[in-house]
Parts: sequence; C-alpha cells; structure tokens
Amino acid sequence: MRILTFDIEDWFHILDEETTKSEKEWSQYESRMQVNMDRIFGLLEKHQQKATFFCLGWIAEKHPEIIKQIDSYGFEIASHSYSHQLIYEQSKESFTTDLERSVKTIEDLIGKKVTSYRAPGFSLKEGDEWVFDVLLEQGIDTDCSIFPAGRGHGGYPSFGSAEPAILEVGGKEIKEFPMNVTELLGKKIVFSGGGYFRFFPYSYIKRLTKKSDYVMTYFHPRDFDPDQPVITNLSLARKFKSYYGLGGALRKLERLITDAEFTDLKGAQQQVDWGSVKRIPIKKA
Repeated sequence: MRILTFDIEDWFHILDEETTKSEKEWSQYESRMQVNMDRIFGLLEKHQQKATFFCLGWIAEKHPEIIKQIDSYGFEIASHSYSHQLIYEQSKESFTTDLERSVKTIEDLIGKKVTSYRAPGFSLKEGDEWVFDVLLEQGIDTDCSIFPAGRGHGGYPSFGSAEPAILEVGGKEIKEFPMNVTELLGKKIVFSGGGYFRFFPYSYIKRLTKKSDYVMTYFHPRDFDPDQPVITNLSLARKFKSYYGLGGALRKLERLITDAEFTDLKGAQQQVDWGSVKRIPIKKA
C-alpha cells in the first residue's frame, strides 16, 4: 500500500525558526502558493493520480480559491491544523481552538466533512495523548501524525512497527496511518517525503518504495519550487534540508508515481483489513 499526500502550506511555513514562527512573521513574505499548486495539479492531472491534501486552515482563509480548486479536482481534503504550530508547544485549550478553526474554515469552503488530520512536523509526542480526545470531539476519525521513532520534532517510538493501526481512545477508535521509516546506519529515517526525498538518489527511493509493504508520502508545494526565496537566518543544516534538490524534485516524483502505484488516504482505508490490524490502547493523560 502506497499513499500519496501533500501538506498544503506556503514556502515560509518553516518550524523551529523565529523569523517564520507565526502569522505576524508570515505577513512579511510574499505567497508562492498558486504557482506551486499549479505544478502539483498539472502533474496529478497528467497521470490521473489520486492524492490527499492536508491543508492549513490559514491557507484556507488566505487562499480560499486554492482549497476550492483542490476540491474541484476531486481530491480528498484533510486538516493540517490552522496555524502550523508544534503540538508539544500548545496547551489542550489552544490546540482545540486551533483545530476547530481549521476544520470549520475548510468545511465552510467545500461543504464537506473533514475527517482526517496530520500534525505539523509530525509533532505528536508520547505524553500528548489528549490530542486524540480532541480529534474525536472535532469529528476526526483518521490520524496521520505519528512518527514511530525519535526525531527532532518529538516522535512516538513506542508505536512499534510502521503500519496502519486502530487507536482505542476511551471506548472510541481512531484509524492511524503513521509515517513509514527505514533504517540507515543504525538510525530510523524517512525516505518518502520532504527533504529526505529530495536528498536521496532516485534509485534508492524507488528500491525502498518497491520493497515496502506500506509507504506514506508527504510533500509540500515548496518541495518543487527552485525559485523560492532563502530564509537567511536558517542554520547551514536547515538550509541544506530546506533547499537541496528543489530543481529536480517534481521530475523525481513523476518518475515515482509512474514506477509505482499510489492511492489517496481514502483509497488506502478501503484496502486495510481493519479487523486484523494491531490495536493500541491510548492511556488518558
């Protein structure tokens, strides 16, 4: 099972950087959403490829035409929060307000229920299980926030193997589609999205994609934009991760969806035998 997803945010939505942290800072930058979305739309339309779009509520509010365009193509739309903040830096109250605003903004635009969610930066950490209660309260029944290993933005190592599961939350259930990971030099890493996808050679990505039973991708519009400005305050490591390989990324993605079969999150849900997946009890915080 291979799932194609995009996180719909602008080029300046970079986490852990003071000059791009909030709406106050974002107002200083020029949007590149439409030109970057047109690249993605063109690629998916060319190959009649399904995908799920995890959209920021802020983008939905500032660029409603883009959300409507995604919907007009028939693509599945999910929430990526409203204001693109790390979960572990929020209280339950602020997270609830943020998610509610995101869901309402998107639903008001497309007239459809939002039922899936992904946290910015996969920042759902162990100890933040209250998040699942909030998701359920907002009508979210499918989550894609868990990174089943340690990472800079948290990670959830106790999840175990990277495969779809059911989270048992106070007598209710949430379907979980975690990120897939692979081991390289003793460290668990991602190969199927973002800077990792741009960094690794295509032959390596193709080989891992072909041999993996489960692949969850995540791409951003900025991943395909070689003309985006450079945030000068970033460290050398962050600059490398944010800007390396932008020129060839779209062609690399086109090769991948040609060489391997992908579906959207909705299609993946239909492929899973939910009666036989692992079930994970979520303890109340």
